[in-house]
Amino acid sequence: MPRKTDARDRAIATAERLFRIQGYTATGLSQIIEESGSPKGSFYFHFPRGKAQLAEEAIDHYVATRMAVLRAISANTTGDALSFVRQIFGAFAAEMVASDFQYGCLMQNLANELPALDAELTKRVARGFADSTEIVAEHFRGCGFTSARASSTASALVAAVEGARTIARLQRTAAIFDALADVSVQGWAAPEGRPEVSSRRRGR
Repeated sequence: MPRKTDARDRAIATAERLFRIQGYTATGLSQIIEESGSPKGSFYFHFPRGKAQLAEEAIDHYVATRMAVLRAISANTTGDALSFVRQIFGAFAAEMVASDFQYGCLMQNLANELPALDAELTKRVARGFADSTEIVAEHFRGCGFTSARASSTASALVAAVEGARTIARLQRTAAIFDALADVSVQGWAAPEGRPEVSSRRRGR
């Protein structure tokens, strides 16, 4: 027999997917219920506050997943700012390709709809960006960046990734991620006093 939490988990996963593809306002509860296969009564049992509560859960799940990815990349590139940057762009590019360029960033999509969101959703989106950006900044500090430079570089990297998603969806190619990775490691993400070695010379 299915677990009691299946309906709840399916609803969250479906909401996250639809919010990433078509946004918050354009996604109705009826579509979420239908595509998740959750009985209507079960849905309101798990989410008595309806769509807003479901969105909160979807944001929390999305942010937790995003932070886990960033932490894994950081652990895999300890002390190496350049590899860290390249792997971040590579991971998000791979996700775009895997989704056939359908998935945007859930937080970015919701941020673009701020007038339609309640205060709690707005706070969750802002906190999600702040928390994930801090993981990036922490990695740069571990690479010897000053605190100020680590924070500004992390903010620039996150902004670049979000912009790259939008362009990749429009152009249906992940080329923008490679371009940004090259520019980043040769400029603002390169350690001071250490010019980046070209990708060809490194055998990439």
